[in-house]
Amino acid sequence: MPKRNKKELLKEPIEHIDIKTLDVARLVGSYAKMSFSARDLARAADIYDKMLSDKNVSVWLTVAGSTSAAGCMQLYVDLVKNNMVDVIVATGATIVDMDFFEALGFRHYKGTPFIDDSLLRRLYIDRIYDTFIDEKDLQVCDKAIETIANSLEPRPYSSREFIKEMGRYLTKHSKKKNSLVQAAFEHKVPIFCPAFSDSSAGFGLILHQWKNPKKHVSLDSAKDFLELTKIKIKSKDSGLLMVGGGVPKNFAQDTVVAAEVLGFNVPVHKYAIQITVADVRDGACSSSTLKEASSWGKVSTVNEQMVFAEATMALPILAAHAYQAGHWRKRAKREFSKLFADE
Repeated sequence: MPKRNKKELLKEPIEHIDIKTLDVARLVGSYAKMSFSARDLARAADIYDKMLSDKNVSVWLTVAGSTSAAGCMQLYVDLVKNNMVDVIVATGATIVDMDFFEALGFRHYKGTPFIDDSLLRRLYIDRIYDTFIDEKDLQVCDKAIETIANSLEPRPYSSREFIKEMGRYLTKHSKKKNSLVQAAFEHKVPIFCPAFSDSSAGFGLILHQWKNPKKHVSLDSAKDFLELTKIKIKSKDSGLLMVGGGVPKNFAQDTVVAAEVLGFNVPVHKYAIQITVADVRDGACSSSTLKEASSWGKVSTVNEQMVFAEATMALPILAAHAYQAGHWRKRAKREFSKLFADE
């Protein structure tokens, strides 16, 4: 068998789904009459519609996992551009290694898990299950983060502040205009990454700090928490659309408790949807149910729905259904980025 080369393995880019072209109303209507995950997804779609039609509710998107690399990148952009989400809490990989990376002109490629990973390492190809990435391209992304850090005043920043600067950078340097980071910057939708350094951002930031040991940019996760809690206090009523679990999910939910600690009486998150494949039995944060979160005073149990499904299949249906329902057309823009002094 001939040896496989890098050009052959990185030849078919991932194409991102366009929710604006999907007609899923009849499908979701049919799901509502079924059982198991189909009915759960239909109820989640109904709850998301309620979030968007409730004029007092801000919509919070949390993202963990690799859905952006897997084809949902444009979906998230469309949620921002069409006023279907007001604040985002995500993993660093979602924002940097996937979205910012493609905004710089690079791509993710269709791959396979049935391959010799030592071969991929020799070829400098990174693998996310059945998706391939050119490691050399990722290192360009790392250097872009270093460049942004070098341009800023040396001081602690929240991840929101730094990601805003990434968006500003893309307005001049992007090769692909449909980027979540740039769209959020332009639409005043704040993005938080509580574990920001757990991504290509981390490599860029340690390069920056290594070369500037006495005066450098650093990240302040407590500032992240305070800023996100300020959004909850300002918003009062809120709804959560959670893709995966982990830090983004818990960070967003914890703002209710944080506001209470600060002396504010804010309501629990009024609506909550979580799409996950995690098993609930091990007690991990990613797999705790929304009913469990209600015991901590974080979410209401009236309009909550767990959807145990793989997100790249369930999320486009839910988002397309909400887009076609059109409640977003009547929503007031929150523009929560304007809450902060750096705007």
